[in-house]
Amino acid sequence: MLGCGNSKLSMDMYDTGFRDITNIDISPVAIKKMIDINARTRPDMKFLQMDATSMTFGDESFSVALDKGTLDALFVDDTDDTKATVERYFKEILRTMRNGGRYVGISLLQEHIVNYLSEFLPKNNCMLRIVHCLDVERANKEKNTDDSLSLPVFVVIATKFKNLPMPILEFGLGNDKMQRFNSTMELINAVKSVQKAALVCNGLARSSIAGHNEVTLDLYRATEETPRYTLHIMDQPPARGVGKYAAFIVPQGREIEWLFATPAGRRKLQASAKYQRLAVVTLHRDQVYSTLDEVKSELATSITNLAPAGLTEQIPYLSLGSEVGKRETLISGFSKISGDFRIEEVEADGKTLRRLIFLSNQFVVQSEALVKTVKIKGKKNRKKIDFGYLACHHHLYMSVGVQLATSLQSPKKDVQKDVLVIGLGGGGLCSFLHSALPQTRITAVEIDPIMLEIAEQYFELKQDNRFHVVIDDGLAFVERCRNEDLHFDAVLFDVDSKDLSLGMSCPPKSFLAHEILLHIKEIIGPKGLFMLNLVCRDETLRAEAVANLQQVFSAVCCYKLDEDINEVVYCANDDKYKTVEQWKKQMGNAGRGLNCAIREQKLANEDTLDVADFLSELKIE
Repeated sequence: MLGCGNSKLSMDMYDTGFRDITNIDISPVAIKKMIDINARTRPDMKFLQMDATSMTFGDESFSVALDKGTLDALFVDDTDDTKATVERYFKEILRTMRNGGRYVGISLLQEHIVNYLSEFLPKNNCMLRIVHCLDVERANKEKNTDDSLSLPVFVVIATKFKNLPMPILEFGLGNDKMQRFNSTMELINAVKSVQKAALVCNGLARSSIAGHNEVTLDLYRATEETPRYTLHIMDQPPARGVGKYAAFIVPQGREIEWLFATPAGRRKLQASAKYQRLAVVTLHRDQVYSTLDEVKSELATSITNLAPAGLTEQIPYLSLGSEVGKRETLISGFSKISGDFRIEEVEADGKTLRRLIFLSNQFVVQSEALVKTVKIKGKKNRKKIDFGYLACHHHLYMSVGVQLATSLQSPKKDVQKDVLVIGLGGGGLCSFLHSALPQTRITAVEIDPIMLEIAEQYFELKQDNRFHVVIDDGLAFVERCRNEDLHFDAVLFDVDSKDLSLGMSCPPKSFLAHEILLHIKEIIGPKGLFMLNLVCRDETLRAEAVANLQQVFSAVCCYKLDEDINEVVYCANDDKYKTVEQWKKQMGNAGRGLNCAIREQKLANEDTLDVADFLSELKIE
């Protein structure tokens, strides 16, 4: 026992059955006191006054060297003198240790300590294992009921070998399976991640973050590189009838909904749940979750560690129903343009939804379709896509514009109207327009050929004499249409930016260039309509985008979706759209016409669009 002091550890070990224990300490006072305490009850235990950096024992005298805080006491800073002392300490430990013997040390592993150990021990033929002691932390928390800091405690285990051809580095969380690393940096980062999490937990225990941004944490299994859970923690001020703390588990497939996917949505969830602190838990794809109870059991320790100080009551777990949700991956693929993607089916509110997800932005659904099961007598049930379902709400409001441009401008039903859609995705918008508005002839332009394959194979997109897809760059196609004097009654931009760091994610900035907008103006002519899906978090960029449109088009009108960042912008060259009242009159007729068309084509039995609500939010910038 290195630096025994007045610790009871060796006494407890002796009483458990370990008799051959030698304790050393540099303090003669401590040694005399321990001899007096143990002389009668533990006669075989040795206590010697000795400097651990210059021990008098022979080589290979011991199988185990125990260190309960001596390393931390010696390694107080990162100076050369301190490092020299620590090096003498470990050289003496390794000299007096038999091959196969172990150094077992308890430490807080400050940065300079873990950096030193990860370099020194492997170089001196020691296998290095570091274990995070969760049980020690729990005991300390129970003992210290005040708001004192609870720092993570680690056990360092170094096993001595005669010759170790390659470093062996392992890390463990409590009783979990050990994780083996290839580099010292991975081991150091594992320790740092535990320490950072402890800082967050300590901060949340000691104070409220009400009025500040939420705190987000990813939880990993020890042997995995992808998160299993993501936790969003938020506080609100105390109030009558508001509980102290709860966790809300979001079922699989629901994490993309506004209520769970956005900070504003989660704040609304917290207000309705009525808890001062709420931890919103989302479950990740490519993970398997059996039951809600299993999820609760896995989360229990982490959820408890995030509780406010002094909480004694049981923490309630909230969710939507009693199921963990169902998610099935149909295909995993890769696109050179969009990167890794998934086609998956999830069950939500009794519906089966098929989704296209880009993993670069996996909390945003790129395309979604409602899957219906068709029962065929004497045959196996077949899944079918419901073309009347529009998952992206902005598609409905873009469709109103298409109805206006293709029906009210020239109401002759026997004359087909041409619609250009830049951006296909899973084809949901195009399939809806094709089914609901038989007077339209649709051209969709998609730069990524993989998207067309996905739309045809998984979203039942079908090309015919009224609908065809062109694989091309959207901007190049627009320029070609202008040069070849091709005209469309409606042009729609529904294209996302692949650069997620920008404040405007839809459309890419190049699509709002002055020259491109001039091309669009010529393509739609005096009676056509241009619509775009604008997704902009930066007010300055949004104002710039609208100003660019106003420079080119004589009439610009906007509809901002409720509880969403999507905004549909309508642009026209016709002077009859000068005022918002004129826009509302035309859009009202178009909205009612769209509802009728949807019912006529048997895509829905009720009105899809709330015309009055839509018109109330139309605005001219």
